[in-house]
Amino acid sequence: MGNQCFAADKSQAAVKVQAAGQIQAWWRGTLVRRTLLAAALRAWIIQVWWRRLRWRQLRRQRRALLNIYANQEQAAVKLQSWVRMCQCHQRYCRHCRACSAACVLRAPSGCFALQIRDALQPRLECAVRQLEFHVEILTV
Repeated sequence: MGNQCFAADKSQAAVKVQAAGQIQAWWRGTLVRRTLLAAALRAWIIQVWWRRLRWRQLRRQRRALLNIYANQEQAAVKLQSWVRMCQCHQRYCRHCRACSAACVLRAPSGCFALQIRDALQPRLECAVRQLEFHVEILTV
């Protein structure tokens, strides 16, 4: 009987050892999975942060390039406007010189007041009839 009890105790001890080994294996697996999950979450958080940082940088770069483009377009429009204004002014001056020369030739030579009045009047008429202005408004 003593041998049987000893054998039963041995088999129960072996079962307990095997059960303890299974519990330890399960616990180690749980710890490993938990550690891997934590590492994956940390990596995911870092990736989200990095993507957000890159997106902000790209948005800033695009905004800066857009501002540069808008400034260049605005400068080009101002320059074109200035050149057109100068061209119109030159045409207007040429036209007024031609009108005033014609008016002075038509005016009587003895009356200075009539020459001034005749010289001013065609300028207004010529300006209204002959000059054309083309205005383009560009919005950015």
